[in-house]
Amino acid sequence: MTGLAFSFDLGSTFAAVFGTDPTGTWAAPGRVNLIGEHTDYNDGFVLPIALPQTVRVTARRRTDGRLRLFSTQGDGGVVELSVTELAPGQVAGWARYPASAVWALRAAGHHVGGADLHVDSDVPTGAGLSSSAALTAATALACHDLYELSIPRAELARIVQRAENEFVGVPCGIMDQIASLCCTEGHALHLDTRDLTQHQIPFDPAAQGLRLLVVDTGVKHDLGDGAYAELRAGCERAATLLGLPALRDLRPDGLAAALVLLPDELRPLVRHVVSENERVRLAVKLLPAGRLEALGAVLTAGHASLRDDFRVSCPETDLVVDTAAVAGARGARMTGGGFGGSVIVLVDEPDVEQVSAAIAEAFGRAGYAEPRIFPALPAAGAHRLC
Repeated sequence: MTGLAFSFDLGSTFAAVFGTDPTGTWAAPGRVNLIGEHTDYNDGFVLPIALPQTVRVTARRRTDGRLRLFSTQGDGGVVELSVTELAPGQVAGWARYPASAVWALRAAGHHVGGADLHVDSDVPTGAGLSSSAALTAATALACHDLYELSIPRAELARIVQRAENEFVGVPCGIMDQIASLCCTEGHALHLDTRDLTQHQIPFDPAAQGLRLLVVDTGVKHDLGDGAYAELRAGCERAATLLGLPALRDLRPDGLAAALVLLPDELRPLVRHVVSENERVRLAVKLLPAGRLEALGAVLTAGHASLRDDFRVSCPETDLVVDTAAVAGARGARMTGGGFGGSVIVLVDEPDVEQVSAAIAEAFGRAGYAEPRIFPALPAAGAHRLC
């Protein structure tokens, strides 16, 4: 089905829900991060790609200051709010994400009033693929165009990050929002999260006989449950103790001396952040050099660090990584904030079926539900469909 036909279907559903035709449809993608996990809130480096899976927001501007929200994946009801009364902690459930985008745009001084918003999505939720950032970004972009604003994409990402930080209550970094809004098709985005410098690096596994797979373990995670905030607070405390603006400023050659100065519980966090930034630097050298097969070892090393130092892995994600290695994959690692979610696996094209089958069989033997496995294709960032 083409994008235009798909958008027409969304427009028909919008009319059935709201009783009028929409102005347009906007889409924002989920993402996988090739490498650079838990580095963004430490002013570090990341290397995400956008996915073909998107959140679509079909929208129409309103003149009465009312925000009406409907989701195809919701309970069938319309959530109605007043934009002037939006405040952190006042909206529950899925609706808090689009509401947060409207709140954050207004809080940043932009004239955004009411809107009817119809949401549809094929980004798996709770899978570490950034479905929440995609929803918030799609809403922000829709409102941006409906109200004829002129906000640069990087600034819009900052606004969307503020929406999740302050309105939703998740202390996330900037990577997910930048990835959803700024990635380009066929590229990985090398982002310096301190100054938002961006470099688009060609990323085409198929051209080198490889495939990047996403394995959605089905283990749901909620970054608002406190564990993520504790990790961020630990990193910030470590930076303060070391007299640094952020852990990004600790170089590898100073790591050993720095660890001696820290309490035991903070040392693994610092070790992960410093080594993960170095893994991003290595990956950024490998991709342009046409050495994508060597990225596998970088992924596996990153997973070991997330598992052993940051301790955000789980039995299901570890099982995917271990099984993929035995079955012949080049490398694999958990992607996203952790505590469940998805794993990316770099595989030679001829080995895709055997690696996928081995993972599914391992899950069956362990008594886990069958994982969803699909290719990760570097797609375009947020855009208007029609």
